[in-house]
Amino acid sequence: MKMSCLSVSLFPAIINGDMTIREYARLCKNLGLDAFDLGLIQLKNHTPKYITQIKKDMAEEGISLAMVTTYPDFTHPDALQREREFDFLVHDIALASAIGARFLRITAGQAHPGTSETQGINWVVEYFKRAAPVSDKYSITLLYEDHSKPGAWDYMDFSNPPHIFLEIARQIKGTSIGINFDTANILVAGEDNTLAVLDQVIDQVKTIHVAETATKGKMDPVAIGTGIVPFLEIFHYLKSKNFDGWLCLEEWGNKGVDGVKEAVAFVRNTWEKA
Repeated sequence: MKMSCLSVSLFPAIINGDMTIREYARLCKNLGLDAFDLGLIQLKNHTPKYITQIKKDMAEEGISLAMVTTYPDFTHPDALQREREFDFLVHDIALASAIGARFLRITAGQAHPGTSETQGINWVVEYFKRAAPVSDKYSITLLYEDHSKPGAWDYMDFSNPPHIFLEIARQIKGTSIGINFDTANILVAGEDNTLAVLDQVIDQVKTIHVAETATKGKMDPVAIGTGIVPFLEIFHYLKSKNFDGWLCLEEWGNKGVDGVKEAVAFVRNTWEKA
């Protein structure tokens, strides 16, 4: 099984310069991971010198970049802002391609007051389908997620409710857009049917965000393996389906480097047990 890691716990250290992207890549390499993941907010710019240095660092550390995460907001009630969001995403696709990522995780948008379910679904599907040819051109696979809420947003994800997520997934089936399935966010939405939702999209899933929450009904991140996500059951299901995509750890235990090490060890051990 191919594994990578997005350490949300280490976002501040990387953004503030206390840890470099190269040092984070080295950590993931030393833990035996196949690749590492980044958030777009950790990348400073798209200048040739900066991109060349990032690629040189990865090559010298001997590890590649699997996924970059970004946060398009295609449910914004302002049509002009939705166009801006699309242009931002085009930039993010180009940047992810320039630094050699395989995947770019995308979101539907925020649950803005006043955006109806029908409007939101239609807007998201429209913009996703517009973005797919751009990502195809740059050899980047877009991955739509059953998302909850990043710190950069004011509201929860519009498609956090599973029925909305499933409808958007259904309407983008047949495009080049895959799914990054988050193991915690169905529980965050207040539902218990994680495997039932996963089963409806499994043929579209390219990556699994191995994520944890301590509380049903809200985003309550804790160390992977210490919350309520049934990882053994999920991994057993994935093995039964011969899943051969990526396990991308979304580590958010706020224990620094030790938390990343513990998360990798837990996931590797649990996958073997499943």
